Amino acid sequence: MPGAIPNPLRDELDRRLPRIAGPSVLVLFGVTGDLARKKLLPAIYDLANRGLLPPGFGLVGFARRDWADQDFAAEAHDAVREHARTPFREDVWRQLSEGMRFVSGELHDDDAFDTLAETVKELDAHRGTGGNYAYYLSLPPKLFPTVVKQLKRSGLAESDGDAWRRVIIEKPFGHDLESAKELNAVVDDVFPPQSVFRIDHYLGKETVQNIMALRFANTLFEPLWNRSYVDHVQITMAEDIGVGGRAGYYDGIGAARDVIQNHLLQLLALVAMEEPVTFSADAMRAEKEKVLSAVELPADLSTATARGQYGAGWQGGAEVRGYLEEEGIPSDSITETYAAMKLEVNSRRWAGVPFYLRTGKRLGRRVTEVALVFQRSPHQVFASADVEDLGQNSLVLRIQPDEGVTLRFGSKVPGAAMEVRDVTMDFAYGQSFTEASPEAYERLILDVLIGDPPLFPRQEEVELSWRILDPVEEYWAKAGRPEQYGAGTWGPQSGHDLLARDGRQWRRP
Repeated sequence: MPGAIPNPLRDELDRRLPRIAGPSVLVLFGVTGDLARKKLLPAIYDLANRGLLPPGFGLVGFARRDWADQDFAAEAHDAVREHARTPFREDVWRQLSEGMRFVSGELHDDDAFDTLAETVKELDAHRGTGGNYAYYLSLPPKLFPTVVKQLKRSGLAESDGDAWRRVIIEKPFGHDLESAKELNAVVDDVFPPQSVFRIDHYLGKETVQNIMALRFANTLFEPLWNRSYVDHVQITMAEDIGVGGRAGYYDGIGAARDVIQNHLLQLLALVAMEEPVTFSADAMRAEKEKVLSAVELPADLSTATARGQYGAGWQGGAEVRGYLEEEGIPSDSITETYAAMKLEVNSRRWAGVPFYLRTGKRLGRRVTEVALVFQRSPHQVFASADVEDLGQNSLVLRIQPDEGVTLRFGSKVPGAAMEVRDVTMDFAYGQSFTEASPEAYERLILDVLIGDPPLFPRQEEVELSWRILDPVEEYWAKAGRPEQYGAGTWGPQSGHDLLARDGRQWRRP
């Protein structure tokens, strides 16, 4: 807030005091969509319920619906009651709903954006929001340029004095390198780079942030975190659901663009990066960009990549349709629902260590994990019969749903014989901490309102990710139809062959 006086009693080193957003307005475009209803509106309420939003906070919904302010508040109320993580409290809701406004209009309608400008100024006067505005574009990427240009035309992108303007863009950031560059050019023409927040909700997950804590707050793992000890790395994001209501968005995009380009390559960057100088946005991003620029695709993409499309089958005791039978999917679609690839990071730390990435729908179970699989002991003093049940040591970072870390190693089986077998040591968030993990969107929305950007990928990261994926997509476009795999299985045979050629196999999560 312009002219705000810092609290002399607050010490930045005092961890008892939470980070609280300053006075501000959050404008939600696409507020009637599923993302807003199931994630964004509940996350905003949960922040308010935790005392992390100030009294001077306003929320403006923008959509085509012919709603009054109270209609929007009623819809938001229902969404919050159904999907909020924290208990519903009437006093919190009353405070929040008093700052809710709704603007009805089309994205190309100048009058609607002029009305939006008047609405946020009215909130400044009545709620004390300080002229600080964040614009959340919960919209298809093709609509981003229209909104950004309208914000510029209506004066909503320009700030006065110490007030700020920020824009939040949901992935995907384009559909290839060229479109990503075009999108970035449009956004950068209106907002400075430090005001652009590209949301990848995976980076807001506690378990993803724990990768950095695990590596850089401990001395136990870092000495082993390199090519001298790691045999290979597996990064998996598996879903047990089909496309469902996302058919219109998903077809033509596919698993690789939807997940690998953003989520999995960001996980790869966090696992492979060097230690940053500080936990600042610039230091973190610099190290991630070094990793992404060092990623190399194998020369033969026919053996280094795999793609598939789920067919009919059984999942969770129920018979399910194949992708081509899903409502809204063309019967001749060649969009992949499973994608896997082998990548290498050409750096001193990781040279020669393959990184295997896979994602898919209708797989065996819902799970996201990173597994560092270590090399076998160079000299085995035990008889082969004694260690036939011994696998490779591994460190598994469980991102979801059973958040935690598993360390697998060999131990002697009790008895007279020297038999060595795999055992595990588990750390589980739910058992170790009394406080429940906040939703990713809670952390990310709060970071935007505070202006803290370490968890948001920069334009350079986005473009480097597309440089990695574009050659694969171009190869697949000429390679015919994806291989079919049964629903409820772990993907097509080509996905298993990808590792088998190297004498390895996928972990069974």
